[in-house]
Amino acid sequence: MKKKVFITGASSGIGEYLAYAYAEKEYIVGLAARREDRLASVLSKCKTLGGDGKSYPLDVLEAEALKAAIDDFISLPGDVDTIYANAGVGGSDKLSSGDSKAMNRVLKVNILGVTNTVLPFIPYLKSQNKGKIAVVSSVASFRGLAYHSAYSGSKAAVRNFCQGWDGALHKYNISVSAICPGFITSEMTDEVDVHQPFKLDTDVAVKKIIRAVERRKKVFIFPWQMRFLMVPVMKHAPDWIIRKFNM
Repeated sequence: MKKKVFITGASSGIGEYLAYAYAEKEYIVGLAARREDRLASVLSKCKTLGGDGKSYPLDVLEAEALKAAIDDFISLPGDVDTIYANAGVGGSDKLSSGDSKAMNRVLKVNILGVTNTVLPFIPYLKSQNKGKIAVVSSVASFRGLAYHSAYSGSKAAVRNFCQGWDGALHKYNISVSAICPGFITSEMTDEVDVHQPFKLDTDVAVKKIIRAVERRKKVFIFPWQMRFLMVPVMKHAPDWIIRKFNM
């Protein structure tokens, strides 16, 4: 029986390249994102690579639409092997604007988008007594960042979700991995004019992510420079050093 993988934020960046990697493994891919044209293009390429699947053009904040898509994906032939809650956004807090809209948008997409994606799968994964869940957090989750506290805070929240969920679900042979990348080539990082040390190409990053998820790592911080250098600095350095990175 073929395996299935469901990926949000699948129209670009990490989500897009995850889709290609799993298509090459001949998985059935479920692809969710807002941009229907981009999603159709990604699905078409997946099919040329040896995979099959279905696209679901939607916003992860549309809980009912996402639940319906997940139910449809579960009904397709094959076992659900892995779920990637990858959709996310960044952006400035706009602290001086007097308006909470910018921060609230980041918090909603990055937190509620994850819960809307993961929770509908849980009863099914428990019934089949297996499965892997991966949530894309960030190295930014280890420190509240000036001007980007909504982003770093949201990524800290979902990292903690993962650790709690893994503890609750391990008895059902369900693993939950918090993926904490540094800078990865994507539309999000290309739009940000900041210093981006140790930046990885997307295809290289995706290979590392898949390997970590297959090994059921609870928290995966990469590249190694981030794990051994940047995260300890972010946790313990005074604010003036963090501001030097202009993050």
